[in-house]
Amino acid sequence: MDTIPADNFTVELQQLDTTPRAERAKWLLNSPEPPSLWHKLTTLLRDTVSPLGNKLSSSADRPAGSKGGTGTAVCFLQGLFPILKWGRDYKAAQFKNDFMAGLTLASLCIPQSIGYANLAKLDPQYGLYTSVVPPVIYALMGSSREIAIGPVAVVSLLLSAMIQNIIDPSVDPTNYRRLVFTVTFFAGTFQAMFGLFRLGFLVDFLSHAAIVGFMGGAAIVIGLQQLKGLLGIDHFTTKTDVVSVLDAVVKSLHRPWNPLNFVLGCSFLIFILITRFIGRRKRKLFWLPAMAPLFSVILSTLIVYLTKADKHGIKIVKHFKGGLNPSSVHQLQFGSPHVGEAAKIGLICAIIALTEAIAVGRSFASLKGYQLDGNKEMVAMGFMNIVGSLTSCYAATGSFSRTAVNYTAGCETVVSNIVMAITVLVSLLFFTRLLYYTPIAILASIILSALPGLIDLNEAYNIWKVDKLDFLVCIGAFFGVLFGSVKIGLLVAVTISFVKIILNSVRPSTEEQGRLPATYIFRDITQFPMATKITGMLIVRVDSGTLCFANANFIKERYNISAPGIPFNIFLR
Repeated sequence: MDTIPADNFTVELQQLDTTPRAERAKWLLNSPEPPSLWHKLTTLLRDTVSPLGNKLSSSADRPAGSKGGTGTAVCFLQGLFPILKWGRDYKAAQFKNDFMAGLTLASLCIPQSIGYANLAKLDPQYGLYTSVVPPVIYALMGSSREIAIGPVAVVSLLLSAMIQNIIDPSVDPTNYRRLVFTVTFFAGTFQAMFGLFRLGFLVDFLSHAAIVGFMGGAAIVIGLQQLKGLLGIDHFTTKTDVVSVLDAVVKSLHRPWNPLNFVLGCSFLIFILITRFIGRRKRKLFWLPAMAPLFSVILSTLIVYLTKADKHGIKIVKHFKGGLNPSSVHQLQFGSPHVGEAAKIGLICAIIALTEAIAVGRSFASLKGYQLDGNKEMVAMGFMNIVGSLTSCYAATGSFSRTAVNYTAGCETVVSNIVMAITVLVSLLFFTRLLYYTPIAILASIILSALPGLIDLNEAYNIWKVDKLDFLVCIGAFFGVLFGSVKIGLLVAVTISFVKIILNSVRPSTEEQGRLPATYIFRDITQFPMATKITGMLIVRVDSGTLCFANANFIKERYNISAPGIPFNIFLR
């Protein structure tokens, strides 16, 4: 590798010797004190909430006519609440688009929220509560314009699958609900900490391949669990692996069951899938698949009410509480013996929810030509879940299906989330009694209709073509969730990912380099046959960020470097 000439070092040392020793001592004795912990925390918070970083106090970045302190405060608040910045230029034409997108979003969100609450083993109103407070908090603090906030299938499955191992919701629903709120609080706390301390890289340990496999396995598990509602089964297993679920279904079929639930649910499932197919073929009819779930709920509820089908075996939602979100501060169980398990589950939910939300947000942000700050998104997600846990909400995140509907409906800003939240709140205040006769089979069909979007076979095939070890991570997560549990699937995916990282560090790939004719450019001699080796010199590029004790021996053995004095240049990528 190239070195700095020794003459330069000699000159610098001579200059250092001419400096008086007493003067040099002052350099050390008068060195500044290390920053305090409070200073570090405030710096982290400032750099996280403001893209201006250390330039907050500069006059160029202050609003016109403001003084230094006031300008700093305004910039800080605008960084923490982006709506204060872009809201000044918000126009009526934008609100018109956001209003229509919000109403379209609410029509999809209301039935999905009720269904996802059922999946999380909670009463229906908690799904609707989760679609009121978190979207509003995110609208104030988030930076994505298109993302739709609310309950999602995967997080709902995570909560029910892991918390019911501690408390059975059918035996003790009150303590189960309290533990859900506690887990949500911990999830929000971890998310906010990830953002404030810039620990977003931890989310990256769940690689894209792991998420693809995990989502596919979770989609199948969620679909199998919906057979309980689709078939009208009373007794069902609490396990999530495919063997236990199929065994419970087979055993239930030997008992008396009413096929009307299955007929009703499948009929509307086919209807929803047909509307989705039409919406994809004709973009102008995007509102049709968005309105189909709500239309299915209204029509099926009318059918059950008019025919009195609930007296003939159709399972219905029955009464659930409406009104404003009640406070749940007193329900958080920090003194519970299960607080340790709640923190662990909260950490897992935080990582999964962040991974899904940031992936969704960045995907649609790229379509609009802007970038998201991952740390800001984590802070916004964290605070919305912390506030949500205090207002009877469970863990919320960005939904891909609803975000796609929001984007297609022409949303301009996150005001569409506020419109959606207000619409859901109006439904909670005035229309919950109308949902008394809603069939549970319809909620199951709505969840089933959203699952195909979680299974991405094309992406799994692309992973196979690009990297076989990444595909192993994908398959490990998929089968871990399918035949083990959600926790096992995540553990398998993370373990294989770490093994891959270690292997890439210990045994990095290397390329022998040669110089291209008439240039000073060096390239891999296997890919560029015209590249020529330098006589008497071996030039190697190591595809690794670090060359250290872990891989030094591997490189030496690979190129038989044992004798001292051999010219050996290494280019680190």
